[in-house]
Amino acid sequence: MKGLSRAAWLAPLLAGALVFPGMAEGQAAKKSAGSGEIASAEPVWRQWQAGLQEASRTGRPILVDVYTDWCGWCRRMDRDTYAQAPIRDYLGGHYVTVKLNPEQSSELRAVANRFRVSGYPTTIFLRSNGDHLLTVPGYIPDKDFLPVLRYVAEGHMERGVEFETFRKQLDGH
Repeated sequence: MKGLSRAAWLAPLLAGALVFPGMAEGQAAKKSAGSGEIASAEPVWRQWQAGLQEASRTGRPILVDVYTDWCGWCRRMDRDTYAQAPIRDYLGGHYVTVKLNPEQSSELRAVANRFRVSGYPTTIFLRSNGDHLLTVPGYIPDKDFLPVLRYVAEGHMERGVEFETFRKQLDGH
């Protein structure tokens, strides 16, 4: 689309899938003592710096889940999206996953500000070198999330394929 960045035109396409913040039950991730990982149901979440280092080493893109402890939709996304086997498996094989709570420190708040996070949850996609690819605000159901994961990880976005075209190819149209 002329004049719009990929991030700007992808967000409206996902708008039907996004739900605005409310309260839901779920389990927040807990930091493992002494490690760079966060213990949770799969996928394996890393802290910000550990995730950047691993992505640099492996060449895999980074998915950053920006959340807060009080966010009900963040807990719901953990429970209903990230906990689904196809999502966990795809993330584990194609991404370095980072869980980032900007309320934990000024450093993490600065990271969220750098990517213009204005609500929770927000999903940020980065290249393996940390360069920004895409920001998707809000809750994303698992049925809509896997196509976005594939679109970014398989390079369709980088090649300039519009998300709508990619989605039609997935659906066999």
